[in-house]
Amino acid sequence: MVAMAAALATLVGCAGRGARPEDAPAPGRQSERAAPAPPADATQTYQRMGLLAQGGALPFVGRVSFMAGPTPDTTFVVLSVSFPSRSLTFARSGDTYRGGYTVTGDLLRGTVAAAHTEATQTVVLASFRETLRNDESVIYQEVMRVPPGAYDLALTLKDAGSARSVSERRSITVPRLGAGSLSTPIPFYEVALRKWRDSLPRVLASPRATVTFGRDSIVPLYLEGYGTGAALPLRVSARGERGQEVWGDSVTLEQRGDIFSGVVNLPVSNLGIGMVTLSAWAPGSRDTTRTPVFVSFGENLPVASFDDMLNYLRLYSPVQVEALRATPPEKRAAAWTEFLRSTDPDPATAVHEGLQQYFTRIDIANVRFRDDGNPAWLTDRGMTFVALGDPEQVFEPNPMQNRTARNRVQIWVYRDLQLQLEFRDRDGTNRWELTPSSEGNFNAALRRLRAS
Repeated sequence: MVAMAAALATLVGCAGRGARPEDAPAPGRQSERAAPAPPADATQTYQRMGLLAQGGALPFVGRVSFMAGPTPDTTFVVLSVSFPSRSLTFARSGDTYRGGYTVTGDLLRGTVAAAHTEATQTVVLASFRETLRNDESVIYQEVMRVPPGAYDLALTLKDAGSARSVSERRSITVPRLGAGSLSTPIPFYEVALRKWRDSLPRVLASPRATVTFGRDSIVPLYLEGYGTGAALPLRVSARGERGQEVWGDSVTLEQRGDIFSGVVNLPVSNLGIGMVTLSAWAPGSRDTTRTPVFVSFGENLPVASFDDMLNYLRLYSPVQVEALRATPPEKRAAAWTEFLRSTDPDPATAVHEGLQQYFTRIDIANVRFRDDGNPAWLTDRGMTFVALGDPEQVFEPNPMQNRTARNRVQIWVYRDLQLQLEFRDRDGTNRWELTPSSEGNFNAALRRLRAS
């Protein structure tokens, strides 16, 4: 079956949705809590949400949604893909900057394509600053019409200005959406309520479905139902990562043509922070439709679960982090807001400079100390850098010593802290560890900093 083209490429902004001293863990001596992945990469979080997601040099997030086609034997598959503009290669063209990409997608049964889409798009930006955006700034969307059944979705994204590309392959089941069934709830930026099954969906989806606590007031989701009658009553429920219900309500979709359609608004203040799954069903029906959304901690902060975020912050403010860890789920949102207020070094600005600097150091540490171990920011040198920043001086007493020699020594000097730390590569494998005395001095310095 030929893909029905509804390709859309646009630059969007994510800010317009809704109203708007105890001892720190010793470097290298980790607790039983597992270390999270580097926070710069949200790919694992999106994958846990069930979304298409790839990281690396050309990261993207994709979402597959289902809506009824003209007959029960056809279903519209809405494929939405988003990525940050910073992942594309731009060249200056007069007063603008131009970049481009190609998206190829196939719905396969075996080796046969039941639907195929391929499009090359150009992105034109007004300033260099826009080329560096890291949010959901570029969205590509395609609608394909296929019979219900099992398929393999093969997706490839290529940067037009370089050789970079990334691919994803996923098995999907396209449902039969007859009378009594519901579409996939779709988080969106823009939507026109559909009236007829034979009309193409007109919805600009948000593939990441990520909102920011304290900025966004609602998560809007578009939903359709199929059948007869003047209205369709539904029950909707939002559940957190542990399965607990955090919000629930009854809604009614109005009949428009031969489709029930409407918008469900999830209140962000009720959802808390982290991944939430919205479910919708008609009372007395077995048909339940679901979709994930994510409430984030804020701009330029990792897309992470609440527990992962606390693990990231283990060196930032240990006492307050442990207090957050003990906070019950229903009070976490308020506790996080208070944490931001009490730790912000300059509340007059919109950016939390302390956290911004902290996570920038984590990113740098993961590159600079990658030979020390993985994740690099949790090695001895990585954690020292994240907690204290760059030393004023770094030197090795025997600089001519062979790189693979045992017991190499490296000294870091922090003059402002009156601190000198000694690292040793004991076995010549570039695994630098603080000596016991330096470990104690590090913890003492960290306590002084956190108390100041």
